Amino acid sequence: MSFRLLSAVSAAALFAGAAQAETVLHILHTNDLHSRIEAINEYDSTCDAETAAAGECFGGVARVAAKVKELRDRITAEGGNVIVLDAGDQYQGSLFYMTYKGKDVAEFMTAIGYDAMAVGNHEFDDGPEGLAVLADGVEFPVVSGNLDLSQSNVLKGKVENVVTLDIGGEKIGIVSALAMDTPETASPGPSVIFQDDIESLKADVQELTDQGVNKIIALTHVGYLRDQDFARQVPGLDAIIGGHSHTLLGDMEGAEGPYPTMVAGPDGTEVPIATAYAYSKYLGHLTLTFDDDGALTKAEGQPILLDNSVPQDEAVAARVKEMAAPIEELRQQVVAETAAPIDGDRTSCRVRECEMGNLVADAMVDRVKDQGITLAIANGGGLRASIDQGPVTMGEVYTVLPFQNTLATFQLTGADVVAALENGASQYEEGAGRFAQVSGLKYTVDPAAEPGSRISDVMVMADGEWKPIDPAATYGVVSNNYMRSGGDGYDVFATNAQNAYDFGPDLAQVVADYLAAQDGAYQPAMDGRITVK
Repeated sequence: MSFRLLSAVSAAALFAGAAQAETVLHILHTNDLHSRIEAINEYDSTCDAETAAAGECFGGVARVAAKVKELRDRITAEGGNVIVLDAGDQYQGSLFYMTYKGKDVAEFMTAIGYDAMAVGNHEFDDGPEGLAVLADGVEFPVVSGNLDLSQSNVLKGKVENVVTLDIGGEKIGIVSALAMDTPETASPGPSVIFQDDIESLKADVQELTDQGVNKIIALTHVGYLRDQDFARQVPGLDAIIGGHSHTLLGDMEGAEGPYPTMVAGPDGTEVPIATAYAYSKYLGHLTLTFDDDGALTKAEGQPILLDNSVPQDEAVAARVKEMAAPIEELRQQVVAETAAPIDGDRTSCRVRECEMGNLVADAMVDRVKDQGITLAIANGGGLRASIDQGPVTMGEVYTVLPFQNTLATFQLTGADVVAALENGASQYEEGAGRFAQVSGLKYTVDPAAEPGSRISDVMVMADGEWKPIDPAATYGVVSNNYMRSGGDGYDVFATNAQNAYDFGPDLAQVVADYLAAQDGAYQPAMDGRITVK
């Protein structure tokens, strides 16, 4: 099935395009906004009034709207062609999502004027019904080609397999794929059937090609590494606009590769891959040039930093402020103070011991220690932001822990604890969110070893000293209800846990209470509980 839209272009632009031997397409794109409706600070958390007054905020939908309008107006006035795309994960990450559950996203994405959006895994955080709020609420197609929704009475007919956009007299095809492990990282439910991502893309590209479409963009939510697999294995792709891994590309410090990243395709052509970090901090701008036969001849661009120099769209900013009013009181509640910034960045917490992981895991054990629980295992992907030095508000805690998970307690054998740690390290090279942050445990991970044999030197605290874990002994473990149900690949929790109780207090409240109970300001620290070879 395809979705056809006619983009409004002037007659002059149409004639200008027809007179040229080449087509230039400007792609403006975002990914992984994660409910950063408001502007963010340098730690990717909601920007407070003091930081805003200092001119140190980034992003937010009002800046995205302003920059998209500026570029679209200028390029269109020059006779150029523009499409605006999002590569998924608009949901989950701030009190806006907790309050409005996607209605805010639909409103602002429509106001910005997106042409298409890929489904992200977090669009399923509230099940198929959560994605339906978005799909029903926007005025553009939502696409994901490797989902079979024929058995879903909630989503059937609401998500497209492929999309065809008519832009400046040219047909632009959009294909898409969603990460295959979404059933482990979100809650799509049994009626959403996942098909092989590469085979699905190949079939969808062929469908568009058979329809005479010779400019095809993959709009994906699978991550930078998997996007490179797509480029190498799927014939007929002209470019890939990706999300999921929060990858920064470009010529700035900290970038993981060039923007775009060029990968040799199966037919010998170079396929550009572009992605634009996350949280609305950047707007990607990829410019593609095609010859008269539809062959890609040039790909260039850079992500645009949406810092304080970028104005905010006044109407969008006013609506954001209006919608923020009901949640302001909760957000501004100061619960504690920290003596230094607490690092919760994904580049730390998904590959090694991190300060936020220690805080959260320690808070979990502290809350249930009177129940005989001595070990905590938390997924690094559940930590969504850092916290800056000074007063800590409830809003900041919810930004770090936005998923409304509850504490889950249970018993596991030592062998199963080790198996859980192996799962945490099984996708280390991908920076997967399953990486285990711990308390009451020490372990070593060898990323170069084969998955399933990466963990060694597992120690537990017993009688005031570290001792090797006993595979046959039983240990009290605390995690969160998402992981306990098998999320992030922790099947061992779902199948082997004994005396499980999944309905403890909200994890964010547990961490807030732990911080509040500190004698003075909390001092973040690392103590060597995770060693990376």
